[in-house]
Amino acid sequence: MGKVLVIDYDICNGCYNCQVACKDEHVANDWSPIAKPQPDTGQFWNKIYDNVRGQVPKVKVTYEHSICQHCDDAPCITACNANAIYKREDGIVIIDPDKCRGNQLCMQACPYENVIYFNDTFNIAQKCTFCAHLLDDGWTEPRCVDACPTGAFTFGDEDDPKIKALVAKAEPLKPGNGIKTRVYYIGKPKKFIAGAVYDKEADACLEGVTVTAICDKTGNKCSATTDSYGDFWLKDLADGTYTLLIEKAGYMAAKVGPVDVTKKDINIGDIAMWKA
Repeated sequence: MGKVLVIDYDICNGCYNCQVACKDEHVANDWSPIAKPQPDTGQFWNKIYDNVRGQVPKVKVTYEHSICQHCDDAPCITACNANAIYKREDGIVIIDPDKCRGNQLCMQACPYENVIYFNDTFNIAQKCTFCAHLLDDGWTEPRCVDACPTGAFTFGDEDDPKIKALVAKAEPLKPGNGIKTRVYYIGKPKKFIAGAVYDKEADACLEGVTVTAICDKTGNKCSATTDSYGDFWLKDLADGTYTLLIEKAGYMAAKVGPVDVTKKDINIGDIAMWKA
């Protein structure tokens, strides 16, 4: 029965407990034949990146996690000519520290960035092991999961109904690459367009304005309504260029565009409306 990890970005508060716990478990500790000691600097088998999106004051932060995906058909296994990488019956992918010859072919083959590291001291590649040494000793979860105070990390058997329910709401890190992984993500950041609408004559925030983003290529629409501060957030947008339609009864409709979110999230600032 395979193990899977689900990371919920929506409830991760960026406390870094998982990253610190991983270092605490593996630095200066030899867990052979699962893993040799992790260097105290330079390696983060579970690393947090602060993904800051948008422009002030419309900003969102997602605490993203970089970790080995424990692929079912792991390219690193195929690439290793020393036969040092293997997949256990529970699906966990391990680099055997005694067999690794340091050729770094696994690092070149891995489609994910910064998840396999090279240890110059031992001349071996290293990465997350899902703390397999602890699981073999009776633990039900890795240290990073145990250390998470918000429940953003959930680990367990893929056939467990609780895990299945979470996986159904989650997605892989790179859905389009055709590789089945054992790490899933809830709340992966999608593009947004944000801004504010105000009454030009009254110089006051406008509540209840409907703002609709229309994709110039597909025609797909996404709508939001301004709050009491006139703010709106158009969320979960696909990459592309959009035209915004701003409408409120008693006011002249306005258009804004093109707004390109192909490379970044956009705060378009304040939009003025005039009474009809």
